[in-house]
Amino acid sequence: MKKTLLLCYLWLPCVFIWGQECPDLLSPVNGATNVAVDATITWEAVDGIPGYIISLGTTPGSNDIAQTSVGSATSYTPPLGLPENTQIYVTITLDFLFQGGTDIVCPSQSFTTEDVTTVPECAEVRIPENGSTGVSVFTNIIWDYVPTATLYDVFIGTTPGASDVAVALDVPNLTYNPPGELDPNTTFYVRVVAKNENGIAINCDEFSFTTGVLAPLPSCTNMISPADGALNVPLTPLLEWNPVAGATGYRVTIGSSPSASDVLDNAVFTMNSTFVIDFEPNRTFFITIIPFNASGDAIGCGQETFSTLLGCGPFLDRDTGEFVTLSPELELPTVFSFCENDDPLTLSAPSGADGYRWFSVDPFDNERLISESNEITIDATGAYYLEAYTLVSQPGGVIECPTLLPFEVVSSEIATIDRLNITESALGLRIEVEASGGGDYEYAIDAIDGPYQDSPVFNDIAPGSRTIYVRDKNGCGIAEESFVQDLTVEGFPKFFTPTGDTINDTWQFIQPQEGDPIVLQSIQVFDRYGKLLAQFSPDSPGWDGTFNGRPMPAGGYWFRAVDDLNRVVQGFFTLKR
Repeated sequence: MKKTLLLCYLWLPCVFIWGQECPDLLSPVNGATNVAVDATITWEAVDGIPGYIISLGTTPGSNDIAQTSVGSATSYTPPLGLPENTQIYVTITLDFLFQGGTDIVCPSQSFTTEDVTTVPECAEVRIPENGSTGVSVFTNIIWDYVPTATLYDVFIGTTPGASDVAVALDVPNLTYNPPGELDPNTTFYVRVVAKNENGIAINCDEFSFTTGVLAPLPSCTNMISPADGALNVPLTPLLEWNPVAGATGYRVTIGSSPSASDVLDNAVFTMNSTFVIDFEPNRTFFITIIPFNASGDAIGCGQETFSTLLGCGPFLDRDTGEFVTLSPELELPTVFSFCENDDPLTLSAPSGADGYRWFSVDPFDNERLISESNEITIDATGAYYLEAYTLVSQPGGVIECPTLLPFEVVSSEIATIDRLNITESALGLRIEVEASGGGDYEYAIDAIDGPYQDSPVFNDIAPGSRTIYVRDKNGCGIAEESFVQDLTVEGFPKFFTPTGDTINDTWQFIQPQEGDPIVLQSIQVFDRYGKLLAQFSPDSPGWDGTFNGRPMPAGGYWFRAVDDLNRVVQGFFTLKR
């Protein structure tokens, strides 16, 4: 989980100026122990932050082990490894170069490395390559880091196993520059021995190379444009560096972190300038240029950096602590519909942008520009999107900051209500609506304005006359159908409501309007356990829902009636309160 940092300025009391999320370590996690000395350190990405600086030290906030800018990368592998059996403090700094403000230093986190108890493996020489010929007499010896190694011994001789040219003990880094220049047209034998407090690597192979003719190497160069550390560099800049006398070409590597080559990887140029690539906005890039000639590459050339302009964002505003985007913040419905037999669909873009482009998208995701105005007329269903953009002036020119709003156009129509399926229960009616048509429908009961629901089923509906509404969600109309419920079965009501409003306050037999009159002798009412609650004649007011003067609860009750021919009629009804 990210941590919120309280920022305090020296010239103000320590107050909440704004909160910024600082990243947690992902690996090793804060407080981890027995961490490998060759571990890669990774942390959470923070939205809107263009770059990071990582510091490693033996006390909180210190950098006595290492400190480097890693650009937008969220990982770092120390090139010389980590000291063993040590609590190491990691301090991540949020780089605010693009906002022209002060970097924000996050709270330190720590982990403890392992106690190394074995000798290191053998070192492998990388430059010059083993067995290579024509090597410059000015070459350095460069090897790869050996995990757990803390120092290296280097031996160079003109015969196998010899050290008549150079002996360098306790070299703390991964390169060695032999004294003077090596003899031309000579084979040299090299041993690089890794060691630590437990001893030295054993049984390691010897590497050899052969020098070429004596010729001077080119010197290093430096950037003219953009200059080292430049800010707000255009996204398509001219890269230019100082020409180097005697160089026949230049190897150029560009990456988004010091160790990356994700933009250019050792690309060769014969001129000292080039238009290269579209750079990403709001990023720091690391560039290394190595001049070369027939004698080899320039030695010891450093790395330079530059930072591209903000672009469209999102990026973090240091003054407010809010994320800022220069693209228009607009909304558009995701579905529009044709109603059957209506005119073509005319859409208007939401206001708030400098320009608009409408695109259609076919089933194979091919896009076609169909309009560049704020309105469009569409006469076919399918997938579309609106590109709305603002024009933003930045160093290097005006850029477009777009927002993409995809939507779908569908065909729709008013519903046809095919059937109302009505069933009864002790709790009321269940009404299921069967509707057909080419639309997307929702349902309401008794009120044309809703509320509407997606389900076509209504449960526990009080008996009575009802109207069902089916509305097309895409605005193509509302269908309706009413029904009148038969409230009696052979004259016995299915419910009554003794609420004192004089409407349906008693339960009594109702003589059917059609057919021969039914002559009843008596009517009895029972609760669900079979207890007799009331007995009355058909010409009385009926049962008022009480027993011994006390109101009976809402629920189901049974009746039993006997006619003049001694026939028994039984059934169920509901008391509602």
